[in-house]
Amino acid sequence: MSRHTLSVLVENKPGVLARIAGLFSRRGFNIDSLAVGPTEHPEVSRMTIVVSVADSPLEQVTKQLNKLVNVIKIVELEPGASVQRELLLVKVRADLDTRSHVLETVTLFRAKVVDVAPDAVTIEATGSADKLDALLRVLEPFGIKELVQSGVVAIGRGSRSMTDRALRSLSA
Repeated sequence: MSRHTLSVLVENKPGVLARIAGLFSRRGFNIDSLAVGPTEHPEVSRMTIVVSVADSPLEQVTKQLNKLVNVIKIVELEPGASVQRELLLVKVRADLDTRSHVLETVTLFRAKVVDVAPDAVTIEATGSADKLDALLRVLEPFGIKELVQSGVVAIGRGSRSMTDRALRSLSA
């Protein structure tokens, strides 16, 4: 099985997310990551879906997704041809003895401190899954109190816009 990142443009309407997630569920695929948000066009949302499947079942799911009324366009984003990022917020124990070491780690990973308490700091980091995993491994000895991580958001490299092309083909 291999990891695939799909960028799916959909109409910004209620129930679209549930229908798409249901399609993956019915096929027995676990979604590794799902991020949904608006685009530069208020009537269109972009879903970034990361799923680990074999190539041929993914092709079947893509064809079924294309049949859904609210799906405008689907593109598989290859890692080298796209920019892919995740967001991590992590609360780490940081008393007077360890705080300087935690802050050095934050600087090393180009992260930033977004909240400070007497016994903890909250860190914000963005980057690839590998970078965020490496940061967590380094912070773990200090004691991770809490963490939350977003799904992958991704966009194709270069000047071409997936949204503009999709909307032009709809209006034609």
